[in-house]
Amino acid sequence: MNLATIEGISKSYGELVLFQDLSFGINKGQKIALIAKNGTGKTSILNILASHDTADSGQVNFRKDIRISFLQQEPDLDYDLTVEQTIFASDNEVLKVIERYEMALKNPEKEEAYQEAFEDMERYHAWDFETLYKQILFKLKLDDLTAKVGKLSGGQKKRLALANALINKPDLLILDEPTNHLDLEMIEWLEEYFAKENLTLFMVTHDRYFLERVCNEIIELDNRQLYAYKGNYTYYLEKKDARIEQEDVELHKSKRLFKKELEWMRRQPKARTTKSKSRISDFSEIKERAHKRRNDHEVQLEINMDRMGNKILELHKISKSYPGKTILDKFDYNFQRGDRLGIIGKNGTGKSTFLNLITGNDKPDAGKIVTGDTLKFGYYTQDGIQIKEGQKVIDVIREFGDFIPLKKGRQISAQQLLERFLFDRKKQYDFVAKLSGGERKRLYLCTVLIQNPNFLILDEPTNDLDIVTLNILENFLLDFPGCLIAVSHDRYFMDKIVDHLFIFKGEGEILDFPGNYSDYREYEDSQVLAVRAKKEADKQEAKTKKSWKSDVHPTERIR
Repeated sequence: MNLATIEGISKSYGELVLFQDLSFGINKGQKIALIAKNGTGKTSILNILASHDTADSGQVNFRKDIRISFLQQEPDLDYDLTVEQTIFASDNEVLKVIERYEMALKNPEKEEAYQEAFEDMERYHAWDFETLYKQILFKLKLDDLTAKVGKLSGGQKKRLALANALINKPDLLILDEPTNHLDLEMIEWLEEYFAKENLTLFMVTHDRYFLERVCNEIIELDNRQLYAYKGNYTYYLEKKDARIEQEDVELHKSKRLFKKELEWMRRQPKARTTKSKSRISDFSEIKERAHKRRNDHEVQLEINMDRMGNKILELHKISKSYPGKTILDKFDYNFQRGDRLGIIGKNGTGKSTFLNLITGNDKPDAGKIVTGDTLKFGYYTQDGIQIKEGQKVIDVIREFGDFIPLKKGRQISAQQLLERFLFDRKKQYDFVAKLSGGERKRLYLCTVLIQNPNFLILDEPTNDLDIVTLNILENFLLDFPGCLIAVSHDRYFMDKIVDHLFIFKGEGEILDFPGNYSDYREYEDSQVLAVRAKKEADKQEAKTKKSWKSDVHPTERIR
């Protein structure tokens, strides 16, 4: 069953053409992910689908009476409402029934209203729906239904918007980076929920494990062309490589044909025959095909980092707490050369506080932090780049100098550096305020790396970065010779770049685990299975003892 048909849509902002003449369809039960580089129009496509924006040309046709929910990157919520009021503000009829029932429970003296509300709950089969929405709120840690939206953190607002989208039971759910601001436990729950529910999804996400386990189709916007892959992320990678290989073959053929036709054109043929006219007319098309090239440059940056001494960073019995919450309790650790540490844990367990302590942006309550003389931090925070009014991309880099030193006494210009970070010459003179969220993150990452740190600290570096940039960043980090700490909810990223973990469990408990995220999950699963097996064995043993006692004659038991 077709839910939406998108025909020939285009979108431009002034001279910037995001996409042209795009067409695709969305059918019931499809779980589609849209993949594209930052700044090429992913969010614009979602906004057009959700009727939050209009295309310059083309049209979007929906099936009659379709219900659509849209999770935006920055949720549009009424700050004056409570969490519960936000949920019930939906136009979903079943939620209205539940709201009336909840009100009736608060006013038991109004028996007639209670009876009517109770009968409506029966008529609309709202009991199961009520259980579902309370389960969703519980899983997304939205326990305080009376909390004002305006008082919530950015992560809580995103989770509330996600809860609203799920609870509305839409025919089509449109999601823009649904895993941002979710901890790993929530992400895995959401994966399971989407995998088992018969939902139709159209999403943008950088979470590659999420793509692998949830999506059954991927649409890629590449060089303003759409390519559809009927499979998950692994299937997409295989087929994309095959497509690019085929394009390279076709490009080689086009270049050979162009060379041949160019020689013919240079002989200045007279267009006397119909065949000659046709051949001259085709020449421009052949030339365009022959000069087509992929814009797949990779970030290449040879860090001129300071040599690290024997002493790098030592933490001696560090303690830190806030009223009612312990972050660290006499924590010890000595960093060694080449340490590649990942930090995971639920939101609020103190991961960012830990980073601020070791970088000197916060002070411990007790204990001592000793840093080596040659230590130079590069700290990528969640706050991102601070935008200055009227500042252009090139100006951001020139604050560090017109030329940046590299290894062996070489240097690179600010323009060349930006090109390596995928900002072409035209993009370098755009205002920073005009950049997409992912482009700003990429520019911020550039400013951190060009300061030549020998100890990199990355706090949620993958948020808002496209998959192309993520792969490039991972390859760069694999070659980074210094120490590295990464806090991330991106399991794919963590598996690739870290070799041991700090698991923040809360109340000052930190587990140092040797391995990456997948190793840790395997260990956790084995522990759960071991506990279950022991319980089953104890149960069986108790059952056997009970059976043995009942089989023995009372006089024999006395003996």
